[in-house]
Amino acid sequence: MRLLVVEDQEKIAEFTRKGLEESGFTVEVCFDGDSAFELATTQEFDALVLDIMLPGRDGLSILRGLRERSIATPVILLTARNELNERIEGLNLGADDYLTKPFYVEELVARLQALIRRSDGQSGKTILQVGDLSLDIVKREANRAGTSIELSAREFSLLEYLIRSPGRVFSRSQISQHVWNTHFDTGTNMVDVAVARLRKKLDEGFNEPLIETVRGVGYRMREV
Repeated sequence: MRLLVVEDQEKIAEFTRKGLEESGFTVEVCFDGDSAFELATTQEFDALVLDIMLPGRDGLSILRGLRERSIATPVILLTARNELNERIEGLNLGADDYLTKPFYVEELVARLQALIRRSDGQSGKTILQVGDLSLDIVKREANRAGTSIELSAREFSLLEYLIRSPGRVFSRSQISQHVWNTHFDTGTNMVDVAVARLRKKLDEGFNEPLIETVRGVGYRMREV
């Protein structure tokens, strides 16, 4: 799951990034409202963690602009403890949740997981499935035909990205940005190596491979 965290206080931003990455999220951090709005309207994120008080565009202006453009990315607002009016305005503008400062990263993770359950196509849906492969995105567990598969945090993120859109082809650049939060370097085989390792774990002992290579383009999860 790829997140955009928008927070102008660098210590809070980096503390939040570290806690979220330790929980398995891929995190992009932005420190001002103008850059955040550019990122949120031009790149794909699974959710935004958005402070209201920012240099440049404030958080409510960003939220309003996203919803006016019909961008439905889930948003958790970070607010000052006593700013009730801001919280109400944010919810009316289309925020999905809010968290008051100071906060525990564990609570932010729990709220993000609740957003996943609410926004993943079906209310309460936490398990993604293709054929005999299932992925519990809250418990962060994978199994195929009832056999548990041990995945690293990066492998889990890669599998989650592919399994959310069976049949859709993802380029190496898209995978690199979403899973590693970096632009693809054509001089490396980072994505290919990661896909090969994931394939080995998913397909060992099975006749039907689940991840397909589309030559010259990228990879996709096979539709079953």
